[in-house]
Amino acid sequence: MDNATLWKKKGLSAASMLLLAGTLAACSGGNSGNNNGAETPSSTNAGKTGNNTEATAKAEQPLDLSIMVPAFSTELPGNDSPVIKQLEDYTNTKIEMQFVPNSSYPDKMNITLASGQLPDIMEVDRNAASFINAARSGAFWELGPYLQDYPNLSQANPIILNNSSIDGKIYGIYRARTLGRMGVSINKDWMENVGLGEPKTIDEFYNLLKAFKEDDPDQNGKDDTYGIVVTKYAGPWDIMQTWFGAPNKWGEDENGKLVPTHMTPEYKDALKFFRKLYEEGLVNEDFAVMDPAVWNDPIINGQAGVLVDVADASRRIDGKMQEKAKRDTPYIDVFQAPVGPVGHRDMPTSGYSGVLAISKSAVKTEDELKRVLQFIDQLSDVEMQMLLGYGIEGRHYEMVGDYIKPVDMSQQAGLKKELESLNQMLTFIGPVTPTLEMTEINKKITEVQTANEEIVVANPAEPLISEVYAQKGQQLDNIIADARIQYIVGQIDDAGLDKAIALWRTSGGDDYVAEINKLYEASKQ
Repeated sequence: MDNATLWKKKGLSAASMLLLAGTLAACSGGNSGNNNGAETPSSTNAGKTGNNTEATAKAEQPLDLSIMVPAFSTELPGNDSPVIKQLEDYTNTKIEMQFVPNSSYPDKMNITLASGQLPDIMEVDRNAASFINAARSGAFWELGPYLQDYPNLSQANPIILNNSSIDGKIYGIYRARTLGRMGVSINKDWMENVGLGEPKTIDEFYNLLKAFKEDDPDQNGKDDTYGIVVTKYAGPWDIMQTWFGAPNKWGEDENGKLVPTHMTPEYKDALKFFRKLYEEGLVNEDFAVMDPAVWNDPIINGQAGVLVDVADASRRIDGKMQEKAKRDTPYIDVFQAPVGPVGHRDMPTSGYSGVLAISKSAVKTEDELKRVLQFIDQLSDVEMQMLLGYGIEGRHYEMVGDYIKPVDMSQQAGLKKELESLNQMLTFIGPVTPTLEMTEINKKITEVQTANEEIVVANPAEPLISEVYAQKGQQLDNIIADARIQYIVGQIDDAGLDKAIALWRTSGGDDYVAEINKLYEASKQ
């Protein structure tokens, strides 16, 4: 199916198709599943490119770099990590890593921006009002004019560059992501024990969660399990909303006007379902305060059976379960989203996850900027993608033919710590690297992500930048996020939800909708 046909099936206008169709192709290619879809040199050529830039860097003094990224573990690499040492040697740098727990990263980002004491490079949410305001006020370098001068960065996909831009300007290097990345990870043994298979409809999904709560899926004779685990990271709710027909953030109404997802009837249908899950104990009651850093633990420890997130989370969960008790078959299976009342739908990524922005207060001159960009460009060399993604060959992984096979780190806790969260620096712009060994679970992940490209729901407002949102976005988002939680846990009813939406509208929401529609109409010209 071509992209135009696909977007027509989703009910978007011709203008929407022109604006967004390229995004689908932008992220679907590449052996690694992270490539941006642009044509790339072979690994051999990429290696030569890296060696040339490496030789140039070594003729200069080492570059001191401070880098702030989110962390997804409490065990993180120190300055003595051999992975960081190899990174520094390859790029001729001296690096100070600032790891921030992912759960508190937005707050830390806002505090850092307000302080004016910025690291050289920091990963930021391009949609955050604080970053938009900082970029517009000149706190970050505009990078667009420089990208063509670097062998890897020059391959950045123009559609994703547009999606990640602010006022048409590039203030950060996007971190490419597979478009159809989402999936439903389920405990395979539990499914067999309760006699259920892949949930292909929302009703079947509900029945599975209920069985995982009530039918002793671990067969220990105790009432100690539940269905799905969710944390204060709201991603699973956002994903499942699309199953019910709610838009991906914004959608067109019958008149071609954009409306936010929380102002649609499908959104309310989804919230009623979420509330039912909570009332029946099918989701953990502490979801609103649970730290995402321990998100996988209830599944690994046999308390919960389902996770809705990226499909590749299944590999990480299975890996942890294999560390506890090795076996030849996976503990976890992964599936596409179930079919909802308006068809088969799922939430895509935006083609990227955050951007790497370069501070003007820390990187003061154009010459310094070019060295920092050279460093970011080198991170996409095959050698660096392999190092930061998988570690050191012979220590953290082995090559089996053309595939990567991670070593068993279950008895060597310090090994994983040496590279944990360093992949947050990677942009995946440039050459394609070898992939993980095509095990049963890796094959299934690839199948799910590929099939998802046919069902992802576009956000027609993705590249649009709102002045209202830049000023009031955090307040507006908090109103809806708080109301959703309150509704799910039963603190407010339908009238309370309507009251929260009315507050959103009078707090700047109506102005936000009007501005987005004005920008949307202009984009069709």
